[in-house]
Amino acid sequence: MPPVLLIAGSPSAPSRSTALLLAVADRLAQRDVEARLLQVRDLPAVSLLAADVSAPAIAQAVAALAEAPAIVVATPVYKAAYSGLLKTFLDLLPQTALKGKTVLPLATGGSPHHMLALDYALRPVLQSLGARHILPGVYASDAQVTLVPEGAYHLQEELDARLAEAVQTLAAEGLNLPPQRGFAPVAFSSVRCSV
Repeated sequence: MPPVLLIAGSPSAPSRSTALLLAVADRLAQRDVEARLLQVRDLPAVSLLAADVSAPAIAQAVAALAEAPAIVVATPVYKAAYSGLLKTFLDLLPQTALKGKTVLPLATGGSPHHMLALDYALRPVLQSLGARHILPGVYASDAQVTLVPEGAYHLQEELDARLAEAVQTLAAEGLNLPPQRGFAPVAFSSVRCSV
């Protein structure tokens, strides 16, 4: 199976929305599913803005999208919409770029008030690109994705559970994988011991 494509639409690094993608990649790896991360900010700006699909890096990104069985797209929410960087990338795609694909949208924002940006801003664009099935999105406020001193991000437990459920749905509906048996792995940091 070709890798699932994870599209990071954040213009900054490190990024909370990219942290969500990396959590999805970890969960997919537990199911022996390979994921490939596409950082839109790493594509050449001039080619991206000119929608030059003949530029090698842009052509490779479009080809990776074409061969991926499923797509996970993550963006920060700015002014109640997905990032302009992500819009620039989505605008250069052919009209049927997502035809037959299952898409899982993810977003982060400053407060819960921007939650509907997934449904009212991003979903219609994904649909117009021919996505077969757009899964219920996962939105996280900045308070749910915190930067730890080591430079990594920590996901709030409730958010981590919603991501786990979203990946299960993606695996079942987008990749046609059988349900997982047994217990999900437990992070060491969440193990509690009392004496």
